[in-house]
Amino acid sequence: MLTMRLSEFILLNEQEKKSTVLHRGVLLAKRSSLESMVFLFQIGSYYVEAHCNPANKAIEEYLMFDNIDFLSSYLDAIPLDNLLN
Repeated sequence: MLTMRLSEFILLNEQEKKSTVLHRGVLLAKRSSLESMVFLFQIGSYYVEAHCNPANKAIEEYLMFDNIDFLSSYLDAIPLDNLLN
């Protein structure tokens, strides 16, 4: 299976993005707030955040990035104490 480039993903319509994330993406993390649940997926060399409405479970927004600096909010949430002992 060929990996889709970020530029190709950006051009997809909403239904195609949903299908691509669910079938080709690798779920890496999840975080939640009162306003949304955010699922982080990796597709090849880039990442996609799917922002979901917790009330109706609909994906309301996709944020795409290939800069690993944007992963810091996820990395900060990983407790390292148990990994170091």
